[in-house]
Amino acid sequence: MIDRAGLAAFLRRRRDQLRPADVGLADGVRRRAPGLRREEVAQLAGISSDYYARIEQARGPHPSEPIIASLARALRLDVDERDYLLRLAGFAPSQRGGHHISPGLLRLADRLADVPVLIATDLEVVLWQNRLAAALVGPRNQSPGVEASVTWQWFMRPETRAIFPREDWERHSAAHVADLRATSARRGGDADVRRLIRSLQESEEFRRLWERHDVAVRRFDRKTFPCSEHRRDRADLRGRAERRDGHPPARVLPGRGERRGREARAARRDRHSEVRRHRAGLSRSAVASNGLSER
Repeated sequence: MIDRAGLAAFLRRRRDQLRPADVGLADGVRRRAPGLRREEVAQLAGISSDYYARIEQARGPHPSEPIIASLARALRLDVDERDYLLRLAGFAPSQRGGHHISPGLLRLADRLADVPVLIATDLEVVLWQNRLAAALVGPRNQSPGVEASVTWQWFMRPETRAIFPREDWERHSAAHVADLRATSARRGGDADVRRLIRSLQESEEFRRLWERHDVAVRRFDRKTFPCSEHRRDRADLRGRAERRDGHPPARVLPGRGERRGREARAARRDRHSEVRRHRAGLSRSAVASNGLSER
């Protein structure tokens, strides 16, 4: 059963304890009270300001477990605080905690403002991404269940492959399957892993690759993104680590590109201009965006 008063009080206290710099925001105009504004927390969590305000006021609908998890990330809660928040909302904390991002990792992600960054689970469910990552690979998929997995989208929604050159599709397909095979070996008894693999069996391509029994944790990859008819940019995908203390592994995208000379300098100028516009927008509207790439 939800403890509305306790949930509201805990959210208010944690919001008051955060500073804009803690979540990668500029201080902006003078603040009448310490801590983050409600609309800033709502934007970080990906929900409306009105919805969040009603939660803090101990009224409105019962928030879902994914919303509570998003609020835990937005407020930079550690595992114990996350579990407490879930219990206040009437949910039993997961024993794996694989969808929780540690405050330290989020602080690191906030500082990587000039590269695309996103954080994902070992089933390729993106939990957090910054604005540059969204510009590169598209907005974060918030579909329910197995459909949230990038691997599921790759095989069951082939149109999502369009951002990559066709000649790279076979290599990416094999990498997705080999990585999922490694995840299955670590925790194949978990329900989310079984559901994903069972759903992917509908894909003939997946079945063919799965039967090869290739296993490879995706610690490094290189992806090509066609930017125009005559130019392609390559980016390194770095940073695979085994899950520790119930946290998802981490992946950073990209580490470096392969553009040269005048084109590289222009690309850097465009990227820094985007970051400056993003920061200016945050200062004006007092909101923030999310991001990083983790495994």
